[in-house]
Amino acid sequence: MIRILLVTLTCLMPLPAMAHNVIASVFPSGDAIEGEIGFSNGEMATDLAVEVFDESGAKLGETKTDADGFFLFTPTQPVTHIFRGDLGAGHIAEVIMPAAEVAGLMGQGAADASAGASVLAGQPQTAPVMASGLSDDARAEFAAMLRTELRPIRQELTAFKNKSNFQSVLGGIGYIVGLFGLGFYIAARRKLEGSK
Repeated sequence: MIRILLVTLTCLMPLPAMAHNVIASVFPSGDAIEGEIGFSNGEMATDLAVEVFDESGAKLGETKTDADGFFLFTPTQPVTHIFRGDLGAGHIAEVIMPAAEVAGLMGQGAADASAGASVLAGQPQTAPVMASGLSDDARAEFAAMLRTELRPIRQELTAFKNKSNFQSVLGGIGYIVGLFGLGFYIAARRKLEGSK
């Protein structure tokens, strides 16, 4: 009886699915918004049309991912930006950048604060001094180089995070199966003791 039960349970156990989650993120990149779209298994969405909407659903623009799954979008309005890409087979990538971050990219948040401070102090507004001594071109080139170097690290971190979650799920299933096995063992032992 126990053997039949174990065979039945083994047949009914679900096999581990090789499912993958959609990963999507956006982050500031100079005066633009850079983002990435792909899957948790490391496969990135290449040449994917990414539509950009505001909170009311009005379309703000469109961009495409490159060969590495990254896209770049320059905002024209300081509103919440919703990036959406259809990866097919029911996979939709959607990621949001809040209006405050977009305004910061466009220099509106910081510029408004500095203008208010100079008016309060009664001093004329002056141009900001570059503390690093780099020109705008050198700064942009350095930022692009840094983004390029950080892309693989960001992808590996996302893949590791999803892998850890999958391992946790498998561990939980193992505990459940173990508890069922222990329950069947105790029940069988009681049945044997009762038949003596």
